[in-house]
Amino acid sequence: MNGHSFTLCGTALIALGSGALYLPGAALLCVSDLHLGKSDRIARRSGVMLPPWDDDAALDRLAADLEATEARAVICLGDSFDDLAAAAALAPATRARLMALMAGRRWIWVLGNHDPGPVDLGGTHLAQVQAQGLTFRHQATPGARAEVSGHYHPKLSLPGTGAARPCFLHDAARLILPAYGTFTGGLSARDPVLAGLFQPPAFAILTGRRPIRAPLTCV
Repeated sequence: MNGHSFTLCGTALIALGSGALYLPGAALLCVSDLHLGKSDRIARRSGVMLPPWDDDAALDRLAADLEATEARAVICLGDSFDDLAAAAALAPATRARLMALMAGRRWIWVLGNHDPGPVDLGGTHLAQVQAQGLTFRHQATPGARAEVSGHYHPKLSLPGTGAARPCFLHDAARLILPAYGTFTGGLSARDPVLAGLFQPPAFAILTGRRPIRAPLTCV
């Protein structure tokens, strides 16, 4: 399995190269900020046409991660859909493919700031959920411990690694996941917005074929 193993508040985790998080003790896969329907939303609101394969690319990654981990449960950690209209406008083939991935698994949709609320795809819709001693929510809460969240789409470039990559950020108390979607952009892991959320020592885990863990200094 292509990933970096570490622990958070005593819970064993694997940060996968795709940007997904795997909890082997619960056979649980967690992904954040899928933003399904983003190219549709951008075209609808601005007229800018992006390549229309973003949903397929995200679901390709998700299918591969589910096969590799044999996960029995999935947490989608908010902003799974780009807006209400994007959720309603999912192509029939995309909807069918997503439902096929959900079949036979416990599937939890954690609500995010882009999410339209419950949709007709099944699964459970919650503001947050607890698993393996950790609390999973969309956006980090200052002062929280044993917390896993998303929202910020962190990215980082290190010398010799090329362009900035999506990355996980963590210290001893919390973990922020990278965006799993295709056209999601990102916030620098060194942005001051993130500085108040982490206490040293803090680390970034860059995604890719070979995940790289490096100390993080927020400035």
